[in-house]
Amino acid sequence: MPRDLEKVISKTIGKSIFNYKMIEENDRILIAVSGGKDSMTLLYDLINRKKSFPIKYEIHAIHIKSDFCKCCEKLNLVSKFEEWNVPYSILDVNILKRLKPGKKMNCYWCSMQRRMELIKYARENNFNKIALGHHLDDIIETLFLNMFYKGEMSTMLPSLKYDKYDITIIRPLALVKESQIIKFAQEKGIANLVCTCVYGKNSKRKEIKKVIKEFAKDDIVKYNIFNSMQNVNGKYML
Repeated sequence: MPRDLEKVISKTIGKSIFNYKMIEENDRILIAVSGGKDSMTLLYDLINRKKSFPIKYEIHAIHIKSDFCKCCEKLNLVSKFEEWNVPYSILDVNILKRLKPGKKMNCYWCSMQRRMELIKYARENNFNKIALGHHLDDIIETLFLNMFYKGEMSTMLPSLKYDKYDITIIRPLALVKESQIIKFAQEKGIANLVCTCVYGKNSKRKEIKKVIKEFAKDDIVKYNIFNSMQNVNGKYML
């Protein structure tokens, strides 16, 4: 790599944290860790950022172990948490049993079940922030997914304060490209920490990813798409 990738990613995450005021004094941050490259990169950065960050904050890793994806054992996450000296919790959640008769499992529904568990744990244990590992590509893909299949212009926000709960969702990787995370994970030896869910093999998100890959071969295109969501010309919108 022409530049130190770890420094590049750290600087980009720092920009997200500053621009969207993601971390404030004495925040208690619950970090959702699936064991994949994105959440592991996020956890790695927030652990190391604490050492020199001028604002004091606490972090706690949490992994949700579902009945159909035993990632925790497969990826040996507990050993990684202990190696990185980060407090952690493992939650067992039987997601399949929550499905109503006649309903099929899908990625969106599953993610909502996990989100509910995260919020519940955060509220019960006095965490005011939940950090998720969504990156730039995820945000752009969600924009197009909602346009194509819901007929609306919306996406994941870098920072979202719930109206109902005193909890804020933050996405420190919001400006980081997936390609950077893949290379970083390989460099740090966490590229093998991947858990593939059988229900997501043919998802609409994968189709959208292919479309974006075709039209956004130049990185500037992705950043232009992201910036366009903050630069809406209302005069030329319905």
